[in-house]
Amino acid sequence: MSGIDARMRAIRERIDAAALRSGRDPASVRLLAVSKTRPAASVIAAATAGQIDFGENRVQEADAKIGEVSAAEPPLGPAPVWHLIGPLQRNKARRAVALFDVIHSLDRAALALELDRAASAAGLRRRVLLQVNIDAEPQKAGVDAAGAAELFDRVRACESLEAIGLMAIPRACDDPEEVRPSFARLRELLDSLQRLHPDLPQFCELSMGMSSDFEVAIEQGATWVRLGTAIFGRRKQ
Repeated sequence: MSGIDARMRAIRERIDAAALRSGRDPASVRLLAVSKTRPAASVIAAATAGQIDFGENRVQEADAKIGEVSAAEPPLGPAPVWHLIGPLQRNKARRAVALFDVIHSLDRAALALELDRAASAAGLRRRVLLQVNIDAEPQKAGVDAAGAAELFDRVRACESLEAIGLMAIPRACDDPEEVRPSFARLRELLDSLQRLHPDLPQFCELSMGMSSDFEVAIEQGATWVRLGTAIFGRRKQ
């Protein structure tokens, strides 16, 4: 656990440098610590080192972990903000709304309706990002780029959801430069939707970039970078 603080400082330096290279304010890029498969103790260590935002892939795993982190002694302050970054089934929408502050993986109208119903019933409002299958990979979730505008309109009609941006998981590449065009396409898609809806300034987030390519993602406009290994180290096999 002792290395988490040092790794986070090094990552923040790299984030700031990438932002400055592209003429951006480093404060416009936020770090999302991907804590999936990591124990609650790792989350607590990162939170103690100043990390606020944490990303989980599965509702069931997060449910137990969030409870453990909430019961930490002494209590963490500020409390962690939880993001769902993995695929979501409609039958888990109600629990997801209860657990997560932000949902990055909204990829279809039926799921939007289910989340809206669950949030409305709980008296909550949840921020969501539309997941785009930016490289049209058949094995990956996400709306295709052509369908993003229609999905966005469906989400706008939901009373308890607030669309704040786009998320993508581009194809895996050994060289981060090979992924740059994918990041650029997501940025262009966000720009086109913003032009259609200039009255929605909150729709401005780009969740893209992971441990192997986050600097390229920042240079292409990422506002959230999702890092797990770079913070917590390699997972045990």
